[in-house]
Amino acid sequence: MAGQPASQPGERTLVRKIDFFILSFCCLSYFVNYLDRSNLANAYVSGMREDLGFVGDQLNQINTCFTVGYILGQVPSNLSLSYIRPRLWFPSMMLLWGALTMTTAATHSPKAIMAIRLFQGACEASTFVGTHLILGAWYKRHELGIRSGIFTASGLAGTMIGGFVQTGIHARLDGRRGLAGWRWLFIVDGLLTLPVAVYGFVLFPDTPRTTTAPYLSPDERALAQARVPDAVPPDAEQQTPLTMAFARRVLTSWQFWGFVCLWVLAGEAESPAANSLLALFMQSHPSRRYSVAQMNNYPAGVSAVGIVSTLACAALTDRLGGRRQLAGYVAAAAGIASSVMVLAAARLDPAGNAMTVVVFTGYYISGAVYATQAVFFAWCNDTMRYESDAFRGVVLAAMNLGSNAVNAWWSILFYGASMAPWFTRGMWTMVACCIALALWTAGLARKIGQEEEKSRARQTVTAGGRPCLGASAEHVSRHSLDGYPADYYGVRPDVYPGEGKDRR
Repeated sequence: MAGQPASQPGERTLVRKIDFFILSFCCLSYFVNYLDRSNLANAYVSGMREDLGFVGDQLNQINTCFTVGYILGQVPSNLSLSYIRPRLWFPSMMLLWGALTMTTAATHSPKAIMAIRLFQGACEASTFVGTHLILGAWYKRHELGIRSGIFTASGLAGTMIGGFVQTGIHARLDGRRGLAGWRWLFIVDGLLTLPVAVYGFVLFPDTPRTTTAPYLSPDERALAQARVPDAVPPDAEQQTPLTMAFARRVLTSWQFWGFVCLWVLAGEAESPAANSLLALFMQSHPSRRYSVAQMNNYPAGVSAVGIVSTLACAALTDRLGGRRQLAGYVAAAAGIASSVMVLAAARLDPAGNAMTVVVFTGYYISGAVYATQAVFFAWCNDTMRYESDAFRGVVLAAMNLGSNAVNAWWSILFYGASMAPWFTRGMWTMVACCIALALWTAGLARKIGQEEEKSRARQTVTAGGRPCLGASAEHVSRHSLDGYPADYYGVRPDVYPGEGKDRR
């Protein structure tokens, strides 16, 4: 996991340590986070619908309540990390959502679950965007993609394993102490958050400039700050005042709109996988009946494809020098292919007899769209590496906020449970979304390239016969030993650590 050859003494050891302690906690928390999210769909097809008397699109309405809470929690959570230590904030949110998950086991109506999921979404909002903010603070650009990929894959693993967990719980605990198997699922999932939260309270290292982790020596703490320098001098005030001027700067920046719109499109391209359409297709199949075990286990293939594609795209874009836009093109192609396959089956085999394999294959292919999660958030971290933590944190949070704000009504309009098994309207929308995603990805990549060219024109100096973007010759020499361009290690065109604030 140490990545490319270290450029400073002791850097390999430092990276191994932060890999273990940061990734272990973040991946475990995201795994439990997604396990808690996916358990609703698993419970729905395992008896909850009948026990609680679900009607119409109430499942989608519950998901919308979760999404609303998730939206409301995004920006406040990331801003809180500027004032509250991450090792206190993240575990506290875990304990809250774990308690809410267990409370779901005691509900007796869909409306009660709606209220619980609203608050659960607000608590779970801390994990995804908060972790990407932390990863951007600890890792260099060429290290970031694969770490973001591992983190994202852990959430998909939670979704994938959730089905098997529900199958085991349903088989072993259904009826135990008078509780249905789906109720035990919420109890078990909630209890799993407790040991992970305790681990975070004790061993999570916070950020390079605030860490007091006992496993990092003073020299390693200094190295952690030096290798991924802050946007402002070390002796300057690090907390950005939350003023109207700050809000205006964020809302008028091209980074904000570029990355928010990018993730809105990518997020909706994930709809077939994120809305558990394969499970709903199986439950509403026109001519076959699937067992509870099959409905919980078969959709795991979607997450499995997502894990493989996420790790592959993250590693590839790291290896190719941070060309993160490639993930957008891969996702667009996969989304179009999967939608066309389902549409073809709906048109040619509406009885669902001959082309079921085609439908399953299409839904499995849709899992490849998940590759954009890690890569696009790493892309934002790359691009905004030398902005303030607050600015970068707000943009990262706004990406997820924008996507979920659209998804709050998008899933009801295009992927309602009553539209099963074919979701024809949603599949056509998916094709349009993927085309727009490819075009926006290309446009954003062009804009970033233009901004880099402008910076080179303003700040280029020559060191050792190669361009160095705003850095000293000594810094370029040190960071060019392994063949990567200097700016790939975080040497920004406009600013160099120790020279003061961004001069743009």
